[in-house]
Amino acid sequence: MVNHKPGSTVDQTGGRLGPAEREHAWRRLADETFDVVVIGGGIVGAGAALDAATRGLRVALVEARDLASGTSSRSSKLFHGGLRYLEQLEFGLVREALRERELMLTRLAPHLVKPVSFLYPLTHRGWERPYTAAGLFLYDSMGGARSVPGQKHLTRAGALRLAPALKRDALIGGIRYYDAQADDARHTMTVARTAAHYGAVIRTSTQVVGFTREADRVSGVRVRDVENGAEAAVRAHAVINCTGVWTDEMQRASGSRGRFRVRASKGVHIVVPRDRIVAESGLILRTEKSVLFVIPWRNHWIVGTTDTDWNLDLAHPAATKQDIDYILDHVNKVLATPLTHGDIEGVYAGLRPLLAGESEESSKLSREHAVARVAPGLVAIAGGKYTTYRVMAADAVDAAAVDLPGRLQPSITDQVPLLGADGYHALVNQADLLAARHGLHPYRVRHLLDRYGSLVHEVLALADDNPDLLKPVDAAPDYLRVEIVYATSHEAALHLEDVLARRTRISIEYPHRGEDCAHQVATLMATSLNWPEATITAEIDNYLSRVAAERASQNKPDDQAADATRSTAPEVRPHLTDPVA
Repeated sequence: MVNHKPGSTVDQTGGRLGPAEREHAWRRLADETFDVVVIGGGIVGAGAALDAATRGLRVALVEARDLASGTSSRSSKLFHGGLRYLEQLEFGLVREALRERELMLTRLAPHLVKPVSFLYPLTHRGWERPYTAAGLFLYDSMGGARSVPGQKHLTRAGALRLAPALKRDALIGGIRYYDAQADDARHTMTVARTAAHYGAVIRTSTQVVGFTREADRVSGVRVRDVENGAEAAVRAHAVINCTGVWTDEMQRASGSRGRFRVRASKGVHIVVPRDRIVAESGLILRTEKSVLFVIPWRNHWIVGTTDTDWNLDLAHPAATKQDIDYILDHVNKVLATPLTHGDIEGVYAGLRPLLAGESEESSKLSREHAVARVAPGLVAIAGGKYTTYRVMAADAVDAAAVDLPGRLQPSITDQVPLLGADGYHALVNQADLLAARHGLHPYRVRHLLDRYGSLVHEVLALADDNPDLLKPVDAAPDYLRVEIVYATSHEAALHLEDVLARRTRISIEYPHRGEDCAHQVATLMATSLNWPEATITAEIDNYLSRVAAERASQNKPDDQAADATRSTAPEVRPHLTDPVA
């Protein structure tokens, strides 16, 4: 057994990641020797840090930018069982994904992961209904209907009652089934905070700029604080590379030969207002390449995704006019009232880190993950899908066991609820009382509970001495001002972009994309981060430049033109260099 060491006990700050904790984390990185250093603050890295910490290991996680700043904030926002993988006969992957979805819905993150229904329109008479029903029966029997309703068959009239927005001639009937969804960025950040709660050192804006070695083994990493340029060496028995689409670059930086290659596949989504598509359920539509989802998202719909190779800037993949037109063209084939470019509130592009295979079509590449000990002291993991992050994390830590002193305890993260899960259901029942106590509308409290769970008390306490913080953000009324302050005091947000794009989703949920509330949000952040007026101005200018570059790139015809336009926006972290983690 690995000894339980100082620093690996439960964190008394409850997983808080604020400015004081950030300073303390830097000292610990420089002074301590860790069992495991995780590179990358996406869902797999955060999951690996939590997995290792709850096994009693001494853990540090470093992320060059922000938690979930890459792929893990730009997904379809689904914890899905992988229904379409049944057609590819990947039964093990479906069974694994369904088990993970069930754990999230019931035990680990019921405050963050929610059931969501989808209508699958049938378009062919005779064979399609029994074929699809057989697949869904197998799906349900593998766990797809364990805590959500099973499949329900609908006539054309029944399907149109569920989704009046559909053209009458776009379907002959339908089947409704259930999956699950989550705010991916918030979920990832909560996994990282839970790891901190169990003793892990979590530090963002901390880039790996090199590896240290003792003889033939990797013995740690050199890191740079990309906010101020300070550098330090971090000692570790094992380093786990969880950098997703940057896996190959990080392996090259380590001087180790990679065991697998990672290909980046770009997925683009658009966000439109809820009233533009009249339906009580999401939709899943077949395309010539894959599937297209229409996903309910609060007062919006998320529509996507595309699936194309991307070989340009990995940090800021750009959506093109062609990408957006592709989505509109396909969804409009079934909508009675077509969507237009003018309906779009937000657009986002993310990169899937797919294991490179023999097929040249990225949609056919395996969603399985791979783990390899690429050198003594260095493990890499890539591939997989968001839903199965917990399994991936456990496999990565298992692979590091050979480099750790003593016997490694088994993974227990299937029994570790994320912060905010404990007590959530009771608080939902008490929402009216909680609302009355704080002078809020009950719907507002329910919204907070679905973002913070039982941490809602911690959030609302910040307004005890300043009731104005319980007012909505002026140009983004779905969010309270106190949430902005909490993002900087507890959730590791360091820049305006972190709050507008990830701690909230203002950047994709409002047509102004955060421009109209940038000044107010930056001013609220300044109280926690001690920003002078010049920093407030710089943060606003940087954010507005980002929005302008993204808008302009979305009018470009191809990837090269869109990438060149998007790259004109300045990097908010001044000492960040390539390659990044």
